[in-house]
Amino acid sequence: MSKRILKAGTLFVALCVAGGAAWAQAKSIDLGQREYMSNCASCHGSDGKGNGPNKPYMTKSPTDLTVLARNNGGVLPVARMYEVIEGNRDVVGHGTREMPTWGLDYRIKAAEYYIDVPYNPEVYVRGRILSLIDYLSRIQAK
Repeated sequence: MSKRILKAGTLFVALCVAGGAAWAQAKSIDLGQREYMSNCASCHGSDGKGNGPNKPYMTKSPTDLTVLARNNGGVLPVARMYEVIEGNRDVVGHGTREMPTWGLDYRIKAAEYYIDVPYNPEVYVRGRILSLIDYLSRIQAK
């Protein structure tokens, strides 16, 4: 009987350790950083300074996203950023819009993923854009 209890206890401890490690790992996911790396880094660079691998193929250099607050009197222009990312505002100086709009792309991805489940696409899009803006706020130059 005591061997059975010992084995059960060992199994329980192992499951707790594995579950705790998985929980800790899941907790450390940075959704904004993941959005940035997936959708922005190819042009703006992994550091946000506008030096991404697509830069040579663009007619205008990508913006250095680390100085948005500095260039706006020390205040991050969150509302403008949201509009630009979603696609409701053109980027001055770009002529035709080079920067992709992610609002429509996010809606399409959500519709493909949630095909049989009711969801609110505006909430889904807003969450992704705000997590991206949160990440951009954290990489601002001091």
